[in-house]
Amino acid sequence: MRVHTVIDSPLGQLPLVGEESGTAPGGTAITSLSVQGMKKAPVVHEGRHNEAAFAEAERQIRAYFTGELTTFRLEFTPAGTELQQQVWDALDAIPYGATTTYGKLTERLGLPRERVQAVGGAVGANPLLLVRPCHRVIGADGSMRGYAGGVERKVQLLTHEGALQPTLV
Repeated sequence: MRVHTVIDSPLGQLPLVGEESGTAPGGTAITSLSVQGMKKAPVVHEGRHNEAAFAEAERQIRAYFTGELTTFRLEFTPAGTELQQQVWDALDAIPYGATTTYGKLTERLGLPRERVQAVGGAVGANPLLLVRPCHRVIGADGSMRGYAGGVERKVQLLTHEGALQPTLV
């Protein structure tokens, strides 16, 4: 059964969608985690509203924002193409506090350089913002390339993880 809820976070409200699962921590495999106002966000009101189904996900997200957790241990069931699934698995291997570039990610996947845009598209299609760390992928020149949740949130997450130094004015 499809379930959904919305939790508050330092990024704003986070809509979560999942499927009940006997093997997932907390009993729910997450299919989508987005931020309010995100482009191409899934419809959250399909299925049954169930805050309790996401208690473990919420606990881990809160622990991440308090600095107590650096790796999420949740079950995911997002739908995607074979390339998207490969890219998303590679995102999971980028450690907390580190960044990589779209080019390096393409190389790590063993794909030719001309596939870098396709890899970027797959990164951008990640339906699991925050918990699958697409925010850790940056431009080759160190610039903050697009982020479905907004570049300001990408900067916020990378600063939180210590991958960026806060800008002082």
